[in-house]
Amino acid sequence: MLDTFRAYGGTVTDSPLFDGYGPVAGHDEMYGPSGVRGLYRTLYAAFATMSPEEVRQRADGLASSYLEQGITFGVAGEERPFPLDIVPRIIEAEAWDHVEAGVKQRVKALEAFLADAYGAGELFRDGVVPRETVVTSHHYHRVVAGIEPSNGVRIHVAGIDLIRDGEGEFRVLEDNARVPSGVSYVMTNRRAMSGGLPEVFADHRIRPVAQYPHRLLRSLRAAAPAGVADPTVVVLTPGVYNSAYFEHTLLARTMGVELVEGRDLVCHGGRVMMRTTEGLAPVHVIYRRIDDEFLDPLAFRADSVLGVPGLINAARAGNVTIANAVGNGVADDKLLYTYVPDLIRYYLGEEPILRNVDTWRCGDPDQLEEVLDRLDELVLKPVDGSGGKGIVIGPSASREELDDLRRRLVAAPRDWIAQPVISLSTVPTLVEGGIRPRHVDLRPFAVNDGEDVWVLPGGLTRVALPEGELIVNSSRGGGSKDTWVLARPTEPLDAEPELDPMTTTQTMAPVSVPSEEA
Repeated sequence: MLDTFRAYGGTVTDSPLFDGYGPVAGHDEMYGPSGVRGLYRTLYAAFATMSPEEVRQRADGLASSYLEQGITFGVAGEERPFPLDIVPRIIEAEAWDHVEAGVKQRVKALEAFLADAYGAGELFRDGVVPRETVVTSHHYHRVVAGIEPSNGVRIHVAGIDLIRDGEGEFRVLEDNARVPSGVSYVMTNRRAMSGGLPEVFADHRIRPVAQYPHRLLRSLRAAAPAGVADPTVVVLTPGVYNSAYFEHTLLARTMGVELVEGRDLVCHGGRVMMRTTEGLAPVHVIYRRIDDEFLDPLAFRADSVLGVPGLINAARAGNVTIANAVGNGVADDKLLYTYVPDLIRYYLGEEPILRNVDTWRCGDPDQLEEVLDRLDELVLKPVDGSGGKGIVIGPSASREELDDLRRRLVAAPRDWIAQPVISLSTVPTLVEGGIRPRHVDLRPFAVNDGEDVWVLPGGLTRVALPEGELIVNSSRGGGSKDTWVLARPTEPLDAEPELDPMTTTQTMAPVSVPSEEA
């Protein structure tokens, strides 16, 4: 066995698995100027004692278990096992405290913004955000203006995407308050890693993630219409062909609620009812995993067969709660993102805990001029994009791509923002040549029950597996990691319960259950 002191003070070249790992340009979360960082020393020592063959076998076991359980994602109509890297990402307690506080602050400010934007509009009168910025967003829906949630919550679940820059500082990359996805992989990754690396798992005090379904259900029940003491909650899915269908089924099962499609629901007299074998039963809270435009063909796209005709009228009548609220996507607009620090100051009277990435608003003529002069240096993003779609990385773009981008910017500047190329932090990742640094981001998930915003310890770490790749989305060949938030020595830890994604914890009989999310 490798002597412990070599891992504590040595370099990462002590093991053949780490040959050629460091030093690393930018911020590497395992390897620092003096060698292996303290929080990674135990993990490094454990991997250094394994042969490359053993590590490969364990990694293959993780992949096989995911394939057997149907833990997949969809790309271009093809279901693939979700890549889970065998090397976990570790975050120290102090750093997580900072992230947690910043995510809570951001969600509270976005809640206040949505209530104001769809209500009194005081931020427009006070000049905090131009009215045009909000009402020209593709995700602003005037049809839901004036709808007041029963407990004031519009963002029941948020996913705030973070990166760690070259200095190691966590910064916000974008907000997801519409239909954030990926939490199922947080839970299944944890279960898989506790079985794939049991001895390493046991050597760390790791904050658990299995309480997420309980927290989510509590938030959904708290959002029930006034006067409903025992609400019926359902998860509304587009169906089996949706890329996140696995997540929809897992959350319904672990919360113990029904998984339904639009055809299972009907609106009568301003109320939503569910078809069951015993007739129609009332539904009070719908955790929808369908985009706004497909939710109600009477209010949005008339050709949608995924939603429920009359759903918006039922919500306006106060007889059903839709979570997350319709129209939340305006808070995801990347142009609005540039104003969030101002929203935090305006609504909360606080300075932002987590900083944005520096951003140019292409709708501003002066900023557009600078962006056009520096297209080959910057990252350009469509303001309503998600999943990495439409992003152009200037330094790696061809001349033809840049010329086409220039034309689109000039034609519709409001549709774009620009950011500098940021050296995302790297973490150790198993690739073909051994364990090497790869770029990552982090999506912490926050759940709001109206009394408190709770942040899941860790969240989804997405990793770009190709060398040098900065876009981490699964559709671009990325994978995921189990994110270990370390607990303090005195912090009590609840044991992680067994989570079998294929085991149903509810009665599914009553219902006839047969777009990549943000």
